[in-house]
Amino acid sequence: MYDFAPAADAPKATVYDDLAAAAKALVAGEPDGVANMANLAALIWQFLPELNWAGFYRVIGGELVLGPFIGKPACIRIALGSGVCGTAAASGETQRVDDVHAFPGHIACDAASVSELVVPVLRDGQVIAVIDLDSPSPARFDAEDAAGIEALARIAAAAI
Repeated sequence: MYDFAPAADAPKATVYDDLAAAAKALVAGEPDGVANMANLAALIWQFLPELNWAGFYRVIGGELVLGPFIGKPACIRIALGSGVCGTAAASGETQRVDDVHAFPGHIACDAASVSELVVPVLRDGQVIAVIDLDSPSPARFDAEDAAGIEALARIAAAAI
């Protein structure tokens, strides 16, 4: 049984340090990428407040394909360059969006989502997946969130 929990009222930097440590422990020695993505999505959900979706899209055959996640059912396939996830995958750069309704070409899988953070997972300089976080709160994600999920993406890169 795994029992990871963020420290109550901890500073955000501490929460992300604890998240990274828990992620490393969860994926250590496990070769199955799908199992690791599922556990990492659950861990994100457990550690980070104000989310309504947390999970992965994988790059398969030149498009993003839905991977393990927590939240409402989601879009299954996203073209590279489309929406926030496709933009992150095509550019290889983190996308932090305060208001998804103002993002050109936003793909609405859940009408309750207002802000979004999408971080590419890179292996050998290539995007192999993205970590996608949605929130019903406007401007939910800041630079510290982006840095924390980028650290998690580096852990995921070796585990998926």
